[in-house]
Amino acid sequence: MSRFPSHTIEDAPEGSSSLLQKIAEVSPTGRPLNVHAQMAHSPAVLAAYTSLRAVTAENGTLDPKVSWALNLATAATVGNSYMIAIASRFARVNGWTEAQITALRTGTTTGDAKIDAITSVVRDAAEHSGNVTDSVWKAAQQHGWSDTQLAEAFAYLGLTLFTGYFLNYAQTAADV
Repeated sequence: MSRFPSHTIEDAPEGSSSLLQKIAEVSPTGRPLNVHAQMAHSPAVLAAYTSLRAVTAENGTLDPKVSWALNLATAATVGNSYMIAIASRFARVNGWTEAQITALRTGTTTGDAKIDAITSVVRDAAEHSGNVTDSVWKAAQQHGWSDTQLAEAFAYLGLTLFTGYFLNYAQTAADV
């Protein structure tokens, strides 16, 4: 059972309703998902989430296909089925095949060594409190990922950890 109430745009606390409205405007469903509706219980939580999301959308240089691979690899490491479903859906929309989505979830090869190298970085970081082994880091560099791109990968790791941990913390019911 969920630990926090789900809010609508109309009944959200002051500071959350305008953020929920913006989420609804870009949502494929035309409404906030349960995760957003529960985050709205605390304007600080919803503002932090929307800020992370906006920053990666506005300033990210990685291709959306890459960013969703990072999100999915992180979500699978966090172990939240709701976040895995969201990330899988967007991975699919951005061109990943079902076999590749399974590989991103399980940490097996996608058939793209460059993608496998960068998803190994975020998976290693998610598993080890941000620590990445030198061999995993060097493999990503050897596959052509720049230090700037590896730094940016951390933003997607952070967004997915924030969301996945909230989902676990709040015991949010899946609606995707």
